[in-house]
Amino acid sequence: MYQILPPEDRQITDRKTGQHIHQLTTHPAIHHHPFFLSPAWDEAMNHIVIVSNRIGKNQLYLCRTSDYALIRISEAEEVDEWTVHPSRDGRYVYYHADKLGLRTECATGRSEVLITEEEASRLCSEKVVFPLGKTTALSHDDRYWAIRACSGSRWYALVLDTDTQKWKMEYEAEEVSHMQFCPDTSDYLFCAGPLTDRVWVLDRRNGQARRVYQRNAEQKQWITHETWIPGTLELSLVDWPRGILAVHCETGKIRRIANFNAWHAISNDQGTMMAADTNFPDVGIRLLDPRNESLQYETLCYPRASCRGDHWNGPFPYDHGPIRTYSPQYTHPHPRFSPDGKSVIYTSDHTGYAQVYVIAIEERSVLN
Repeated sequence: MYQILPPEDRQITDRKTGQHIHQLTTHPAIHHHPFFLSPAWDEAMNHIVIVSNRIGKNQLYLCRTSDYALIRISEAEEVDEWTVHPSRDGRYVYYHADKLGLRTECATGRSEVLITEEEASRLCSEKVVFPLGKTTALSHDDRYWAIRACSGSRWYALVLDTDTQKWKMEYEAEEVSHMQFCPDTSDYLFCAGPLTDRVWVLDRRNGQARRVYQRNAEQKQWITHETWIPGTLELSLVDWPRGILAVHCETGKIRRIANFNAWHAISNDQGTMMAADTNFPDVGIRLLDPRNESLQYETLCYPRASCRGDHWNGPFPYDHGPIRTYSPQYTHPHPRFSPDGKSVIYTSDHTGYAQVYVIAIEERSVLN
């Protein structure tokens, strides 16, 4: 599939700050960029990857940055929207769809099956399925693609070497989610564990995983939304709702880098700035410098997203197992930097439909 649609972008203004924002989509449907753990742009910033259900089911689109035309490139029955991970070289988008691991060529829309559930079951020596959502991970050099598979009682991380096209089952645990390769070395793969014990890093050189942070269960500490800080071998940990911690994945050294209610926090590729949306209360997208512990921040903009998920407005709710929640991810801003660090992309449903927006960092003006 390769279908070019006309641009529908427009310029809007943030009501509170007066800052200019570029709205990329306007069609009355649900749109969002990939989950904030995955890049939205290719490295050369020729296109932005967007998921849209404008035809009734989720499909992949590219927003071409030369003219902001939208190009549909997928033809699966339905794309598993939160598994989407574009390659940095701009050639492919990797994702799950129709119980398959796929990649689609951006230039042509040609799709290629990389793994089936049957093949994954052979790697895991038991019958497994590809669970919906919770992301896949592509290494910073596009060499390795990691996906999750699960049986009734175990979770697995399966890794594809994109050079040799060979798969390997590299990790087995009680739970695996939010996988992310370290941007500084693909030897380290973050694999979130259970909600009560999340912070695990797999050393791919020896196949051993180690816990790099243990939550304070007595204080009902809520650790979530872990992301790498480039150039540091550190993971940032959202200490909800008290702020952000950073922990070194080798030494375990901990430091605090924010003390506001950061929700989804991510560093730019340069490791010089972080962006975080906020909730309960929503006080906008804030920027901070992860390299120091000054606890200062700047307000970038106010997405006015509905930020659904009432379970966030209270103490840690998972001590006695999973809970029923209503928290559609497309209602969350999920900020993510452009590769050059000069812009932030986010999603907001303040118009009644989730749409995709980009704001230049230079536009920020509100300092704490």
